[in-house]
Amino acid sequence: MLKNRTLTDLDIKLLKEKYPNTYKKKIEKVENGYPIQYILGNVAFLNVEIKVNEKVLIPRFETEYFVEKILKKVDLIPKKNLKMIDICTGSGCIAVAIAKNTKFDCVGIDICKEALKIAKENAKNNNVSVEFKQLDILKESLKKEYDVVIANPPYIARNEKVDPSIEYEPSIALYAEEDGILFYKKILDKIKNKPKLVAFEIGENQSEILLELCNQKFPTGRISLEKDLCEKKRYIFIEH
Repeated sequence: MLKNRTLTDLDIKLLKEKYPNTYKKKIEKVENGYPIQYILGNVAFLNVEIKVNEKVLIPRFETEYFVEKILKKVDLIPKKNLKMIDICTGSGCIAVAIAKNTKFDCVGIDICKEALKIAKENAKNNNVSVEFKQLDILKESLKKEYDVVIANPPYIARNEKVDPSIEYEPSIALYAEEDGILFYKKILDKIKNKPKLVAFEIGENQSEILLELCNQKFPTGRISLEKDLCEKKRYIFIEH
């Protein structure tokens, strides 16, 4: 995804298979910075395959690891009729992967109609049942109470320096006001119950202020900050 990217032998093999007559042009496009995931049209994510295009973010390894952590935590929760919501679902990768690996009643919400269309396709293609709804979490309330609340919302501050590789991804899914923490504030405000688990993927420099907000909202919750595979502080979990 970086400019002047060097493709692997596997990348080239996949492009040749998908575009036997035009793969050289596709290779050139990727080498000039265009995401190969959008050209191939899908990404492996845990044990599901996620369709992607320019209407949705490309699922990252950090998010895959996030879901692995969530699955370990919910494995300790009694499983009877649990309801889960994935806020700012995008491609639906989190909701679809969790639905594939649990028996939860899963809901995914997003403001973007185009993203929800992709998310619905991903649920269908992976043979899972997830209810996807259009909802603007910044302006609307959650319609129900949920046992598990998950969010990987936009969290990049408007003035933050970013990797040029994200220029092709939807800005609505990347950037947030108030130094990137607006969505977390709104989500915490709109949770009216004490979920068994709240899980946030966060920016690596946002942990201090978000831990404070989480403690204010859930003073009796067990709140933990966890690191990604690169030892960056990227996940907050609140358990009751």
